[in-house]
Amino acid sequence: MYKKTTLKNGLRIIVVPQKNTQAITVLVLAATGSKYEEKEINGISHLLEHMLFKGTKKRPDKISISEPLDRVGGNYNAFTGEEYTGYFAKVDSSHFGLALDIISDIYLNSKLDPEEIKREKMVIIEEINMYHDQPAAYVQNLWNKVLYGNQPAGRDIAGTKESVLGISRQQLFSYMKNQYSASNTVVCVAGDVANNSRTFGKIEKYFSGIGSGKNIKKVPVIEKQSKPGCLFKKKNTDQTHFCLGVRGYNLFHPQRYTQEILALILGGMMSSRLFIKIREELGLAYYIKTTISSDPDTGSLLTQAGVDNSKAEKAISGILKEYKNISQKRVPEKELRKAKDHFKGKISLALETSDAKASFYGGQEVEEKKILTPKEICAKIDKVDTGDILEVAKDIFSPQKLNLALIGPFGDKKRFEKLLKI
Repeated sequence: MYKKTTLKNGLRIIVVPQKNTQAITVLVLAATGSKYEEKEINGISHLLEHMLFKGTKKRPDKISISEPLDRVGGNYNAFTGEEYTGYFAKVDSSHFGLALDIISDIYLNSKLDPEEIKREKMVIIEEINMYHDQPAAYVQNLWNKVLYGNQPAGRDIAGTKESVLGISRQQLFSYMKNQYSASNTVVCVAGDVANNSRTFGKIEKYFSGIGSGKNIKKVPVIEKQSKPGCLFKKKNTDQTHFCLGVRGYNLFHPQRYTQEILALILGGMMSSRLFIKIREELGLAYYIKTTISSDPDTGSLLTQAGVDNSKAEKAISGILKEYKNISQKRVPEKELRKAKDHFKGKISLALETSDAKASFYGGQEVEEKKILTPKEICAKIDKVDTGDILEVAKDIFSPQKLNLALIGPFGDKKRFEKLLKI
């Protein structure tokens, strides 16, 4: 069982013991991401994430940070999202102190060297270029834009080339000071570790230098839509890649777990409705999947696919037909049970490793400020019935909530806009 404590300065520490493993993961999460950024500094969370591996006062360069972890076979990395930014190291549990030392050091003492900042900006620009050249990935960015437009929730996590180049070293320092503060930070340690006072004391010691800051607050997301939305990017591709879906429920909505099961039934399994219809029966796509995105203040359900350019309209119409069907007729009990069992099996398999456990428990704490165990989540899944599925489907699958983001070699998006009916 996990154990959590909150220190007087607001720092939250979570320890998650795991049996039958020799690994341990130290994960530090800052409750900040692209949704906390003004347009002029869009991408600053992501740039800062890159910079924290470039050197500290104690470890003056990137080799000083990476080499000790490489020497013990450690797995380490970082990531930036809309809601939080994370840094982790996974090592053999005998090297727990090393992982704590390095992750706390980069989080608290990074130098942000001016020359390194210049170089890393160019690296990020190449990262942006890479995603623009990958339509299956970039169409997901367009999906956020069609939903939220020119507000933080609609902007790319990496920023734009212009915004990244315009971020100053002083802005990075100020952002780090305010956002990487004690009250805005969660430290989660999972794996071969005991959740006793000695462990908590050790973690607290390494993070004793963490400061306080004036945390930046998110701008409230505006959800405004009265008709189907379509965002179209012309690109000479061999396939049309698209995201088709609807505005949905956020993390605090009482039907969030029903929405999860609905997505599984539609396109979350190889035996799901859309996989069978669009891929197996019609042969229109190699990949097709339905997923949900739920944050504290936003939510959506979308189906993504890549299809032959000449068959894009047929695929879109086929997906919309399945959306309509599930919003008009109750799913069979057998199909609902399969989706529930799939969800419970997946969550068990996903939490086999210490890094997955750290992300699971730490992520909940950051986004929801409360933690449910896998057993508690599965109990909520078990309560979903066929009436709930029908009610949610009727609510979200309506024309005014429908959206399409598409990349393909087309000159006019009107041909796709006219398809957006349920």
